[in-house]
Amino acid sequence: MTEDQAPSHSTHDAEEDARNDAIKIYVNGQIVPKAEAVVSVYDSGFMLGDGMWEGMRLYNGQWAFFDEHMDRLFNSLKSVSIQLDMTPDDIKDLLNRTAAANDMTSDAHCRLMITRGRKTKPFQHPGLSKFGPTVVAIIEHSKPAETLLNSGIRLASVPQVRGLPMSQDAKYNSHSKLNCVIGCLQAEQAGADEALMLDPHGFVNTTNACNFFIVRRGEVWTSTGDYCMNGVTRQKVIDLCLANGIPVKEKNYSLYEAYGADEAFLTGTFGAQTPVAEIDGKPIGAKVGAGPVTLKIRALYKKLVAENVAAQKAAGA
Repeated sequence: MTEDQAPSHSTHDAEEDARNDAIKIYVNGQIVPKAEAVVSVYDSGFMLGDGMWEGMRLYNGQWAFFDEHMDRLFNSLKSVSIQLDMTPDDIKDLLNRTAAANDMTSDAHCRLMITRGRKTKPFQHPGLSKFGPTVVAIIEHSKPAETLLNSGIRLASVPQVRGLPMSQDAKYNSHSKLNCVIGCLQAEQAGADEALMLDPHGFVNTTNACNFFIVRRGEVWTSTGDYCMNGVTRQKVIDLCLANGIPVKEKNYSLYEAYGADEAFLTGTFGAQTPVAEIDGKPIGAKVGAGPVTLKIRALYKKLVAENVAAQKAAGA
């Protein structure tokens, strides 16, 4: 990084909150202090990255788009034959109990992790996980940093690509994220914050952590979806565009078209819609921060979250 570059940050930068030093964490049926939240070194998640996770946000006492997150989680668990003796309602209950133990009702982010569980020997075969799944829920007080929303993320296109579905399908929210970590390292070595990853055919795909959109001549573009993460927020943005007269396309497009975008933004549960400031050192748009289409989508998304939370409350009343 040169002296005139801004300090590096990530799409998951949050405002500092000292309360997170003393949170309580759910581990296999118990809610324990952070310092006591441990799993075995024989756990398949630690040993092999063999597990699935979900990121969810707590708004006004409700987990936004909970049903969609559970659909993705249970589809992923079924696809890799992790037998979880829990229902979505059971998971909501453990999340709510953990949030209550931390006195959290809003501005909180959860990482729910489910692995194949502890192994009898330190080897790969899934049959060695004989003790049932490991279930962990970390919920932190978490608000996206204002600097992130105001200044945006700097991306660098990198050699590391999102894999083919027959190697490791990006639709799995898998604990195995080495390809994304390598992409992020390559971006940092290029002086950027995070990586813009291409698909196996060289078209623009995702970042190492989030899904990616551009705005060109009033149209919102994102990848075909063949190689990208099965993002809940990504789909909500596409649906909002369709419902509100904003032209949106899922298509192949190249870095050439991304460089010439009027706006670009990332989608994810944590940051919702995070503006992109530059790609490979080339400024995106005419202003710092979110552009007008991104701001419109952000407002529509905020309203949708509020409606989803209200509907969940009404259903639980």
